[in-house]
Amino acid sequence: MTLLQPDLLARLAGTFPDGVAWRNVAGGSWLTLVDWHRRSNRLARGLGSHGIERGDRVGLLVGSDQPLEWLVSYMAIHKSGAVAVPLSPRLGAGELVRILRHARPSMILCDEARSELISFGPAVVAVDSPEWADLFSPDDADVGSGPGPDDVADILYTSGTTGEPKGVVVRHEGLSSTDRVPSSWSGLGFLTSSPFSTTSGSLLVCGPMRAGLTGCFLPRFDADRWIDTVERDRPVAAFLVPAMVELIVASARFESADLASLVVVNIGSAPIAATTLRRFGSGLGGAEVLCGYGMTEFGAVTAVPMGDRGRHLGSVGLPLPGVEVRILGDDGSPRPEGEVGQVAVRGSRKHRSYLEDTATTMRTWVDGWLHSGDLGSVDGDGHLWIVGRQKEVIIRGGHNIVPGEVEAAIFEHPSVVEAAVAGVPHDVLGEDVAAWVVLRDGVSADVLRNFLLTRLADYKVPRRITVTDALPRNESGKVLKGRLVADETGGAP
Repeated sequence: MTLLQPDLLARLAGTFPDGVAWRNVAGGSWLTLVDWHRRSNRLARGLGSHGIERGDRVGLLVGSDQPLEWLVSYMAIHKSGAVAVPLSPRLGAGELVRILRHARPSMILCDEARSELISFGPAVVAVDSPEWADLFSPDDADVGSGPGPDDVADILYTSGTTGEPKGVVVRHEGLSSTDRVPSSWSGLGFLTSSPFSTTSGSLLVCGPMRAGLTGCFLPRFDADRWIDTVERDRPVAAFLVPAMVELIVASARFESADLASLVVVNIGSAPIAATTLRRFGSGLGGAEVLCGYGMTEFGAVTAVPMGDRGRHLGSVGLPLPGVEVRILGDDGSPRPEGEVGQVAVRGSRKHRSYLEDTATTMRTWVDGWLHSGDLGSVDGDGHLWIVGRQKEVIIRGGHNIVPGEVEAAIFEHPSVVEAAVAGVPHDVLGEDVAAWVVLRDGVSADVLRNFLLTRLADYKVPRRITVTDALPRNESGKVLKGRLVADETGGAP
């Protein structure tokens, strides 16, 4: 039987009450298992007494600087039987209002009462206000009948890298991958900087706890700050997104840094070049570097298993228990081993759906299979390899070009820190290949182009290479290619 998050916390709080569940690395504060359990009980009761009923939606707009308040709020929403709507504080006013109009929360818990929230309508409570303190009931006893596996837990909004964000309905069963409970609490550290409001961050809310580890949250990721934290606090595990790995490897301190405490580093959220993985792995002193793959519409899909030791470097691993992966051609038929096609996924649990969007749900989930829009292949060992997004394929003069292949070649140059490739309109060819790169050591675009001509067919080599100081990314670390193309062409993103 799957152990839901509130039940897991209750069990661990009773067994290891003084175990530190999460620590704010920047602020030095921490949250023990028993404190998390009791405080979330108090807030759950308080939400109920303030009119929040089972099934109501509660917006959660608390930034990375207050991770412990976010965790208490999130667990309390679930315990009350309400539905959490995690929101990114980095959203612009227009984006935020569009999502709120779609989600229609009954209350919003936030880190500051932004004007667009106040004008929106529902009760808005800032976590550092007297109103926040008033929400907590003095009764910290267990709330009672909690949510069931099929009850809606969250409305998670997609990153919006290829269009308007869509609300995905996530059920409690989909947040609880196993019923495993640790037999001991080691308290060793699991370091992450992924905001809890993202898909990858939400999967880590209880992830470290299932292994008896303390989650160590580093707000506002910075490569040198991450290195400082590893050298000082000696965590045994870490989670990173590819953008973070690229910045760590590019740091002047990376080669001399003492990162030997790390036993395993998990990487997820977006594809990453094998060259970058090799550079990163070489500086970790023997830690396993394991990539995984998932999406808001499904959750975790695959992971490289412990003990792989780089044999499938660059892959995102094997399907997780209860998950099937299939590669589809343009006609929807399965593709053979090694051939690239659209990644389709299905699992043993009830599939997710888009909030109040039956038509898009039916186009995305076909006969029980989620059509991901990602391009990939499966090798002879069953490992999945992601090469890019179907919508991002560039058709240049009749040639199909996958941006991920070009990006991987760009990252082979040792002076490249960040890179992104996308198609831009061309009067004759239909589309042309453009690249945006962050470089060091004074390398020019012409040098990089000549480097690529030795590694790629000439029609794949970008004719437009823009050198920039940084790439725009969303909170999940994914490059906002639409914004790059809009800036290049003068159009709207």
